[in-house]
Amino acid sequence: MIKSALLYASVSSLLLTSCQPSKASKEKVAVTNATATVKIDSTNSKPADNKTIMARREVPVLCYHQIRNNIASDSKRAHDDIIAPDKFREHMKMLADSGYHSILPDQLYNYLVYGARLPEKPIMITFDDTDEDQFTVGNATLKKYGFKGVYFIMTVSIGRKGRINYMTKEQIKQLSDEGNTIASHTYDHKNFAQFTDWDWKTQIDEPTKKLEEITGKKVAYFAFPYGVYKSSTLHKLKEHGFKAAFILSTARDENYPLYTIRRIIDPGRYTAKNLYYSINKSFNKTKSKQSG
Repeated sequence: MIKSALLYASVSSLLLTSCQPSKASKEKVAVTNATATVKIDSTNSKPADNKTIMARREVPVLCYHQIRNNIASDSKRAHDDIIAPDKFREHMKMLADSGYHSILPDQLYNYLVYGARLPEKPIMITFDDTDEDQFTVGNATLKKYGFKGVYFIMTVSIGRKGRINYMTKEQIKQLSDEGNTIASHTYDHKNFAQFTDWDWKTQIDEPTKKLEEITGKKVAYFAFPYGVYKSSTLHKLKEHGFKAAFILSTARDENYPLYTIRRIIDPGRYTAKNLYYSINKSFNKTKSKQSG
């Protein structure tokens, strides 16, 4: 069951503005994000152990599903997974104005495993389920601010049209060619905790192969449908070629921290201030044992 980030209805405007650049510098944000490079300068080639990975400061990871306006037939539960286009644009502007720099999974992996440097105020922006509005609205908005995204593709939906339209192969290829990361979200959103032996072929291997054929690139990352995982089978994700995997807001598995990287949903009911507060509450916890 998906756990969404809690709503914080009242947030001090001081919290938001204190970390924002001056008005004169805001116009430079998109250029900075677009041109920033990250050097993998770790001098330690030995991979970190699980305890070290768990101790590193968490990087904020946001999760989005549908970017559209609500309609009458939407259930109350569905509202957490729907964000209006105007609100999504407002939230991305807030991230840019606040000095965040988007990163991709390879950067996060190298940080967690090798202690590689990340840009100042790193954040990862992810999208689940292949909805076309993630391309038409999501990608277009990210481009405006020089951000890159991670698109977790449910392959059964590719090219489908209907009440909800889904991305085509051509759109997925374009996202990849433009420097975004294409990753796996199973074939048809089957709950990972209910996988049978056969599902490792139909839900994992075959979707991976299809995405690699579309993009011409290796698919190395996975997001759990519903954010649900089963600890006893996490080791199989590495066996099937994944470097890391993403859950939602539940606790990480201490034995498999790379395969239970936390994300939070940005609900459609959030204001930009709510999102800013939630990011800091969820990820910017400082502990004496944390490093990096």
